[in-house]
Amino acid sequence: MSHILMGKVEGDSLKKRTVEFGPGDTVKVHVKIREGEKERIQIFQGTVLRRRGSGTGQTFTVYKMSSGIGVERVFPLHSPNIPRIERVRQGKVRRSKLYYLRGLVGKQSRIAEKKVDIKKARKAKVKEAETE
Repeated sequence: MSHILMGKVEGDSLKKRTVEFGPGDTVKVHVKIREGEKERIQIFQGTVLRRRGSGTGQTFTVYKMSSGIGVERVFPLHSPNIPRIERVRQGKVRRSKLYYLRGLVGKQSRIAEKKVDIKKARKAKVKEAETE
C-alpha cells in the first residue's frame, strides 16, 4: 500500500523528458547557481562515470580535468536545479562504472567515440517526431 502511494508521489516530481546518456558519454550539465538574489546557469562538461538509482533518487557522476586536477560531481537526474543535459559525444565503453578513469591522465584517459549509423538515427528521429 505505501509503495503504491510513494510511486504516485514520486511520479509527480519525475522529469518527463530526459536525454539518453550513459557511462563514457561526454555531457554538458546546465546547473542553476544561486548567488544571493541572482540566479544564473553554469555549465559543467565532462565524462559520465556512472549512473545509479531509480525514480527520484537516480543520480549520475560526471568527471572532468580542471587545471590538471580531477573534479568529480554527482548530480540528481530529476533535480529542478538541472534544467538541461546535453550529450556532446557518445563514448564506446564496455563497463558500467568507469572509476579507472580517475587515475589516468592525458591521452590515456580518452574514450573512443561510438559510431552511429546515420540512416538509423534519422529514422529514429522521424518516428519520435511522429509520436509527439
